[in-house]
Amino acid sequence: MTDNISVTGLVATPIKHTVTAEGLEISSFRLASTNRRYDRTAKAWVDGETNWFSITAFRQLAVNVQASLDKGHRVVVSGRLRVREWRNGEQLGRDVEIVADAIGPDLAWGRAQYTRTPRQLVAVDPAAEATAGPTAPDAAAQSADAADAAGFPDESQAALATPF
Repeated sequence: MTDNISVTGLVATPIKHTVTAEGLEISSFRLASTNRRYDRTAKAWVDGETNWFSITAFRQLAVNVQASLDKGHRVVVSGRLRVREWRNGEQLGRDVEIVADAIGPDLAWGRAQYTRTPRQLVAVDPAAEATAGPTAPDAAAQSADAADAAGFPDESQAALATPF
């Protein structure tokens, strides 16, 4: 059973981006999420406790996180919750991790400009395609081309930094 969770907070550490020997891209950072409430007697907003989460993103999401986010950005993270106990000698602890399915800017705190990441096309041998007929990747590429023609202008293909 997976526990899905959505959390808003601040990117509290620099984004750590790595690529494994197999070519898997991984980005990770710590997220600080603090609840706030309005104290009517003090007539002021009061910070509650801060929850800390380790955020991990894989593949294209990891690439986009590394290119788009920096320490201090306010974000919304949605993903699968994993809580792990750890022991280091006499010390005991608990790590709360979110394996991210989606990460984006928290638009309650600023504006962002979305730029779609272009898909990588797989090179196809024309001789093999002629004998085998259309393949699933070919159909997917045609579908992507149709979507581009239908609603995404050419300039959306250029990667731009997200200004938030």
